[in-house]
Amino acid sequence: MEQTGAGSLGVGGETNGSVFTTSTFAASANDVLKFYFNYVTSDGSGFPDYAWSELETSAGAHVAWLFTARTVPSGDTSPGVGLPANDATLAPPTTPIISGGPVWAPLGGSSGGCWAAGCGYTGWIQSSYTIGAADNYKILFGVVNANDTLFQSGLAFDGIRVNDIQVGVPEPSTWAMLLLGFAGIGFAAYRRTKKDSAAFAAA
Repeated sequence: MEQTGAGSLGVGGETNGSVFTTSTFAASANDVLKFYFNYVTSDGSGFPDYAWSELETSAGAHVAWLFTARTVPSGDTSPGVGLPANDATLAPPTTPIISGGPVWAPLGGSSGGCWAAGCGYTGWIQSSYTIGAADNYKILFGVVNANDTLFQSGLAFDGIRVNDIQVGVPEPSTWAMLLLGFAGIGFAAYRRTKKDSAAFAAA
């Protein structure tokens, strides 16, 4: 996980954030890439924190926005207001916040907190994208604070698959180190038989 000062998209107002990059994986044309994400925010009106996932080639060339999500007082969080449109298909297609102060360890001192309308979490949403050309790829996941460093937002993701085969998971030694900064997703009902989920917060 890389801590950043201004976020990756640079749409304005960013204060701090985090980026996670998967290991490189191979995919062929027409392969289907799928994963689940859950955008979690204790922030609300006036402080539009955001998260995103981007597919890149192993050389770092942009391929697709797998999702963008942003805190809003009401309505869909994705695609995020002022952020790139989703190139992937989301299921469910609507992404309102399940309101209330989310209790989640990666939010640190903001766990259980809520700053105005817009705080809560989306629940698990599936992103599905059809690969256009054979290449080696990686996925970036990011989450950013906007306008302040208070009332953290976070992102959970799980089940990265290409044609139902797990990909992009760090090597075991790397994963062990990452676990020091990641925590379980206690508020979510979604469970997987294979543990390949990760979570991080903006600060």
